[in-house]
Amino acid sequence: MSAVADLQHPLGPHTVDEWRTADRPDDGGRLELIWGYWHVSPPPGGPHQYATGALYRALWDAVKAAGRTDLYPVLGVGVEITTALRTALIPDVALLRRPPTATSFPAEDLELAVEVWSPGNTAAERETKVAAYAEAGIPFLWLLEFARGGRVELRALQLHSAGGYRERPHRTAGAEIELAGPVPVRIALAELTP
Repeated sequence: MSAVADLQHPLGPHTVDEWRTADRPDDGGRLELIWGYWHVSPPPGGPHQYATGALYRALWDAVKAAGRTDLYPVLGVGVEITTALRTALIPDVALLRRPPTATSFPAEDLELAVEVWSPGNTAAERETKVAAYAEAGIPFLWLLEFARGGRVELRALQLHSAGGYRERPHRTAGAEIELAGPVPVRIALAELTP
């Protein structure tokens, strides 16, 4: 069943076209469109930014090591999920299938989206974003969360042919893990925190 059919409330009044031309927050916050409603997140904090940078660097290195000249890692670009769902998101990191020459990209240009969850991300927001990425057909999704006690949890999901994402186990090599994705990415979880 599609995410559109699963909606428990009507879509909001705003569209992806409006989102493309909307004024962005001056303070570095992110303006996203979720089910037709504006969603403004404050600027990401230090731990969030540090982890995002480490994931981006690891992805960049992996793409270059694999010789993939058709993939482009980018930070914080707009992704037009779908007009029908009236949803446009800004993943922390994305892996594009085309050169990053625009401000926002249609979902079909993405091979991977990465979300770094902050404590302010509600369970409903997290579930909605995961469902939207799946509905848009983005093949891989990585989710990083800072768990209680300072532990970092990193999950690699792959789109399943029956719909939705399935978690892909990662291989452990000493202190490093290897994440499932369009290219093999190895990273030590300790590198995700300052």
